[in-house]
Amino acid sequence: MGKEKLFQEFDPVSTKDWKEKIIKDLKGADYERKLVWKTKNGFELEPFYRGEDLKELEHLNTLPGDFPFTRGNNAVAKGWVVNQIIDVDNIEDANKEAVEIKMKGADSLSFIFKDDFVPTETDIENLLKNIRIDILEVNFKTQRVDELIKIIESLARKHNRNLEDIKGSIFCDPLSEISLSGNPQKKESLFLQLTSAFEASKHLPNFHCLTVDGSIFHNAGSSTSTEMAFTLSMGVEYLSHLTGRGFDIDEISKRIKFSFATGSSYFTEIAKIRALRFLWAKIVNEFGICDSNSAKMYIHSVSSNLNKTLYDPYVNMLRTTTETMSAALGGADSITVLPFDITKSENPELGKRIARNQQLLLKGESHFDKVNDTAAGSYYIEKLTDKLIESSWELFLEIEEKGGYLKAFESGFITETIETEASQLRQEVAIRKRQILGTNQYPNTLESVEDFRSPSVQKTKLAIKAFRASDEFEKLRLRTDRYSANSKRPKVWMLTYGNLAMRKARAQFAANFFGCAGFETIDNLGFESIEKGIEAAKASKADIVVVCSSDEEYKEIALPISEALKDETIVVLAGYPKEIIEDLKSNGFENFIHAKSNVLEELVEYQKKIGIV
Repeated sequence: MGKEKLFQEFDPVSTKDWKEKIIKDLKGADYERKLVWKTKNGFELEPFYRGEDLKELEHLNTLPGDFPFTRGNNAVAKGWVVNQIIDVDNIEDANKEAVEIKMKGADSLSFIFKDDFVPTETDIENLLKNIRIDILEVNFKTQRVDELIKIIESLARKHNRNLEDIKGSIFCDPLSEISLSGNPQKKESLFLQLTSAFEASKHLPNFHCLTVDGSIFHNAGSSTSTEMAFTLSMGVEYLSHLTGRGFDIDEISKRIKFSFATGSSYFTEIAKIRALRFLWAKIVNEFGICDSNSAKMYIHSVSSNLNKTLYDPYVNMLRTTTETMSAALGGADSITVLPFDITKSENPELGKRIARNQQLLLKGESHFDKVNDTAAGSYYIEKLTDKLIESSWELFLEIEEKGGYLKAFESGFITETIETEASQLRQEVAIRKRQILGTNQYPNTLESVEDFRSPSVQKTKLAIKAFRASDEFEKLRLRTDRYSANSKRPKVWMLTYGNLAMRKARAQFAANFFGCAGFETIDNLGFESIEKGIEAAKASKADIVVVCSSDEEYKEIALPISEALKDETIVVLAGYPKEIIEDLKSNGFENFIHAKSNVLEELVEYQKKIGIV
């Protein structure tokens, strides 16, 4: 009985049979256009995969803990460390926060110092009071890289800690600093700092003294394949530089930490981490490592900034949850979850607590840390892993042909590639092809923000510029909120008539459309005649009246309504009736909203018509 296969009494179904059934169920719709996902990563994904699609995949021939580590760095599941960030303004306060965070479940701390902070051993000892740095992972971001590393070693020796047990990192990443500043002239001093960091940490074998920050590409709007290729190229630039300075490749690789932002594309983010481990192992192996464990890629995951929103911030909590799940299932070694309200609050205590507990719940209740490579065997994720390997490797080779990351950056190739992809992302958000819940789709119109100011940062032409995909819609809505603080909020009123299904659907569409600008929207149950609708519309004193009915009824009612109301309000038609559109336009009907509208651009124009600038 135990050897019998499930459903063996049924005849096998071929891929051809499956596809024929799907095409039949589509009832004439185009299979390619309807179901094949044309990703932004340069490849297409089928709506279903089968075992036969995995036969040639190289990365499937290993177990967790085996080179090239696609399926995880460890043979036995170890899970990840829960990291939380602490901004150090005051040593004593930062220590209190660190001890509290430790007691509440975090097992990794990241201390962020101001640029002008000069660390002393006394400062760092007070900062780490009641914290065992041989048990808890400690990470630092400071301008004084080698000085702080020496202090950590000194404190470890002072308190008789085993130097091999000191785990954590110092943020040292010359290439990301050059990329974000757009200033390649700093490269000599920054790479000198990197060399000093490796020399200073020679007695701390498990302390990462180089962080390759791939999150800068994700948060600037790049595709996943581009993010992977550029980050790997940065890593190779470092390997070449350090081996050229006489450092051992095995030691170099073990001291590198990679940091990646994890976004909302759930399965893609899982596959990304798996594909990265595979590619990095192959790259490091080509440098001639002696120990295969040196090819393991230490991956830190941090929540994406790109998809976080100012409005309806509780949706951010859903985003960070799926992001954390992706990172955990992909096999990240450490994870930072950003507070859901980080866009609003300078010190989001509630957000910090929830961010920490999201990870603890996934460990303690969902047991995400108990199984290695949970995604193994998923035809879709395995195929997606392979596709990401191929597409990112192709771009990686293109960068290498240009002389490596730094030369590609100096030529403008890196920035131009990202800006092209970011521009495409912005366009998709503007037309709602890329939906951001609570911002460009289903906004909470009862919410307002009146005192938010986006930071203004000057960047050079070469600099990689981070942004949030929702920011243009947020600027739009902030203008409405500020206008409404001194005047009445703009009112959009639905003149609903005729076909019940169509008028309801178009009224809901219009409410959603104008709600994205923070306008007040008022729906109606429907009017028995257009005369009564016109009378009620005039009485409403609305800034905008939206006519909501069917295309057939628009032939009779659109122009009379427009003529009656055009001198008192802005009249908008919900829909785009092709048969009569030119006739409507020629008779002065100017405003139409529909599924193909550029929502962002049109809402800006409606604001101008109302007087919001």
